[in-house]
Amino acid sequence: MIRVVVLACVALGIALIALLFRASSNNAFFAEHYTWLFWLASTLTVGLLALIVYQVWSLWRKLKRRVFGAKLALRLMAVFALMAVIPGGLVYTISVQFLNRSIDSWFDVPVVDKAFESALRLGKSALEASLNDLSRHGRAAAERLGELPAQDADLLRPLRTQLGADEVAVVAADGTVLALASGRTRLFPDKPSAAEIREASKKGLFKSLETQSDRSIYLRALLPLPSSAAATRFLHIVQAAPKDLVKDEQSVDAGISDYQQLVLQREGLKQLFALTLTLAMLLTLFSAISLSFLLSDRLSAPLSALAESTRAIAKGDFTKLNPVKSRDEFGVLTQSFNTMTRQLAEASDVVARKQIELESANTYLESILGRLTSGVVTLDEQLYVKTINASAQAMLGIDPQAVHSRKFSEWGELVTSLAPLIADIGTLLGPKRDRPWERQFAYQNEGGPRTLLVRGTKLPATIDSGYVIVFDDITGLIQAQRDAAWGEVARRLAHEIKNPLTPIQLSAERLQMKLSGKLPEAERDILARATQTIVAQVGALKGMVDDFSLYSRASRLAPSDVDLNELVREVLVLYESMNVAIDLQLQEGLAPVFADPALLRQVLHNLIQNALDALIGIEHPRLLVSTQTTATGAALVIEDNGSGIREDVIAHIFEPYVTTKPRGTGLGLAIVKKIIDEHRGTIAVANAQPHGARVTIELTRSFDPTLPVGARDKPSSISSSNPSGVQAG
Repeated sequence: MIRVVVLACVALGIALIALLFRASSNNAFFAEHYTWLFWLASTLTVGLLALIVYQVWSLWRKLKRRVFGAKLALRLMAVFALMAVIPGGLVYTISVQFLNRSIDSWFDVPVVDKAFESALRLGKSALEASLNDLSRHGRAAAERLGELPAQDADLLRPLRTQLGADEVAVVAADGTVLALASGRTRLFPDKPSAAEIREASKKGLFKSLETQSDRSIYLRALLPLPSSAAATRFLHIVQAAPKDLVKDEQSVDAGISDYQQLVLQREGLKQLFALTLTLAMLLTLFSAISLSFLLSDRLSAPLSALAESTRAIAKGDFTKLNPVKSRDEFGVLTQSFNTMTRQLAEASDVVARKQIELESANTYLESILGRLTSGVVTLDEQLYVKTINASAQAMLGIDPQAVHSRKFSEWGELVTSLAPLIADIGTLLGPKRDRPWERQFAYQNEGGPRTLLVRGTKLPATIDSGYVIVFDDITGLIQAQRDAAWGEVARRLAHEIKNPLTPIQLSAERLQMKLSGKLPEAERDILARATQTIVAQVGALKGMVDDFSLYSRASRLAPSDVDLNELVREVLVLYESMNVAIDLQLQEGLAPVFADPALLRQVLHNLIQNALDALIGIEHPRLLVSTQTTATGAALVIEDNGSGIREDVIAHIFEPYVTTKPRGTGLGLAIVKKIIDEHRGTIAVANAQPHGARVTIELTRSFDPTLPVGARDKPSSISSSNPSGVQAG
């Protein structure tokens, strides 16, 4: 609405000025329409003033609310107002004074001719002054151009604007135009001439006034450009003479012919011209200010829309697109911004999809690492931990939250038992070790001695430049290899020893039978004792061979569902006569286990006998036998209050020939472990508190007896507490 009002006021103002100019040259029209022209101009001026007051008030409200573009509107209004007030006020003041004095001088009859001559000289002087001013500015512009490539018209356009010229050109010495900046077609296509170029080259300046067919006057200046090159170039400037001067010249010409008519209307002419200039000044000023508001709105509207879209994009909203309402630079900027917004939206969607894919990949990788039985630790280039899976945490017994802020070499400070292991691995990590490495380390943790196979490698620099370390607990594998070796040794010993035992026994008995009747009494007693010793030792060797055979024998399981509580009661009946307090703590409703009852009886007899041997000489001996349900089956615990097991023995308690009994073979617990392994179960030995030993056996509800024993991954564990010397075997 405001735009329509402003444009209507501007149009009416232009029409009013045209009517006033017509009235100034038509006395009859002026006399007839003076009153309504005056009031129409005054009303239009007041209306423009009211419109400006409203626009200023609206701008003040926008500034107070800090609306985007309000400051730009204020600056534009100030610039337009200054552009209208300063030159317009100057021209208005000069024109009013000049017209008043000129009109007074017109009617001074003795000096009329001199007045006209003075007016002509004044116009020429003003034109000459304008020409000199143009020459001075042109010389300064020529010096600024200097060695610049002025053949480019883009360099001349700002110069033309700065000089206020109609045409600026760079010409060669032969008159060829090298570059041209003009608001329209060339004003003087045949200028400069060769003579003008020669004069400019000789004197350093050529200037002239040119009049065209429409009586318009132009100022021309031709100046050589300073250059170090051989070819000389010239700066050609064409500027229209000030309209006021041209108008004054035309007024002088018209005044000579109309002088007689104007003598009778001296005061009327003064009022007419004063009114015309005043209204023109006011309309120009008010129109410029009003148009500045419209222009500021036009400029700030797309900028405000872009600012709002920018804030939306900053918040992650890429749906804010601005309509393209023009084909100018703002339209191009808006179109480019919309294109950028769409590209950002597409990029954001791609990033979101990639983020989801990355999160899925990380989740998948973490799931794999979490379910690996091998421990995996990744380190950055500074040896700070990046990832550590659950298996590595369990193997090393570390808290992942505690090690994330420490270097790998400092982990030994958190877990003292890891210090040697960490130190050895730390020597294998370094910038010069780019090849994969593999080492086997033994260390002591809460579960007893463990053996780890550690492999490491440096990641490529294109990925991370860090390290990855893989831990595998091979304690069970080494134990299985050791058991297999001992089994082979036992099988060979049983085979080699068993064959000569029967002939030795038979030969000794035959010697006694053949020689006992032929020897004296003393020698006969010696022979009987020797034969008895041989037979007894052969019997002991046969028992040892039977143990060897049992240990090396392949699996002979005949598993079935066994009531573990009932089996324990059957075995303990045989030990009721012993002078040991037996404490039974059997869980009611215990689920049956899948086992060979005969082999389980052998295990119970062996463990109970070991416990009874450990209780010899103990005051108030006590034996605890308990059962309980586990997640996979059932557990059997046999505990005594003896003096426990020595620390140097407990680490190898299940190995053959490890015993502290004076007459033990060291195969009892080895056979027990072999039977439990065949049942896919676990057995653990630990010292009890405050003293004594505890054996814990865990059996499963079901397993496939056709699978090899190595198919399970549950190595037997050994722990110690309050170690002391006690027999085991």
